[in-house]
Amino acid sequence: MAGYRSIRNLDWVMILLAMVICGLGILQIYSATMDTAWKTAWWKEVIFLFAGLFAMWVMTRVDYHTLLGQVPILYGLSLTLLVITPLIGRLVWGSKRWIPLGLGFKFQPSEFTKLVIVLLVARYLAELKSSRLEGRDLLRLGVLVGIPFALVVAQPDLGTSLTYVPVLVIGVFLGGIRWQHAALILGLAAVLLPAGWFLLKDYQRARLETFIDPMKDPTGKGYQVIQSKIAVGAGGIWGRGVTQGSQTQLRFLPVAHTDFLISAFAEEHGFVGILVVLGLYFLLMMQIVQNAQTAPDRAGMFICMGVCSLLLFHLLVNVGMAVGRMPVTGIPLPLMSYGGSSMLSVFMMLGLVNNVRLRRFVA
Repeated sequence: MAGYRSIRNLDWVMILLAMVICGLGILQIYSATMDTAWKTAWWKEVIFLFAGLFAMWVMTRVDYHTLLGQVPILYGLSLTLLVITPLIGRLVWGSKRWIPLGLGFKFQPSEFTKLVIVLLVARYLAELKSSRLEGRDLLRLGVLVGIPFALVVAQPDLGTSLTYVPVLVIGVFLGGIRWQHAALILGLAAVLLPAGWFLLKDYQRARLETFIDPMKDPTGKGYQVIQSKIAVGAGGIWGRGVTQGSQTQLRFLPVAHTDFLISAFAEEHGFVGILVVLGLYFLLMMQIVQNAQTAPDRAGMFICMGVCSLLLFHLLVNVGMAVGRMPVTGIPLPLMSYGGSSMLSVFMMLGLVNNVRLRRFVA
């Protein structure tokens, strides 16, 4: 009876929304990879979807309090994987982010570190006795998140490392950061941010330069953004139809099944299609927020809001990148862009949200 009750009390609306978004992503991956070397990507994404659902089920079965208790071990394991990735990882597009698993599959440790960061921030803030964060708390938490951040930046993968930041930001905001500390952090960021320019790789600087003015290098670094904006505009109101987008099918739009999948979707499904997708994402995140509001404790609330902030950051950056409002960073569109590690990590995080939800029904 307990198992039946658990299944019944899952957030089926959230699960259904996630699966519909995945279905639209698989359809677009199929369209974007027709007659290319990636033509089998769509059915691999189907496999990733089922693997993600299984991973989500596993995450709902283990009490999140147990997971919070294992945070030191999980944190140490994630740091170990991030350290060895550059040593044994596979070089793709100038960085070593993936560990090969064989049979054409690979594992991206930085994706699963997101899950650890969510748990880490939730545990640290939930264990604090005070409703206000002290400076030492901010420093300790900043260092704990900063270590994996720096390891991922060194791969180099600035985009993925930046996804750890919103989890920290929403955590300290809800945890009770003092306005004096917030002002100090913002002031330090404003002073130190320009110095970060000199720490960037040449290609990262070029991305920022072409973000400001894509026409500065229209056939080089600015090519992706220019073609993406053309694809989005070409979709009009209703789109050109599945497999009918000229930018996508004639391969003007680069990596149309990963980073710029939303651009290909906009070309073939138009403004109406984009409204539908963004509406689905909005409903998905509102479901997560609802679960945060009804969480049985502070730790559960921090977990749900950490997941929500991470998904929102992914969505804003990826969509902004497609229309030239954000620099090109390689951050995928959650649940839609092709990628097994991303799919699994997102579903595991949704499993955590369901885990928090189910604890409400424990007597």
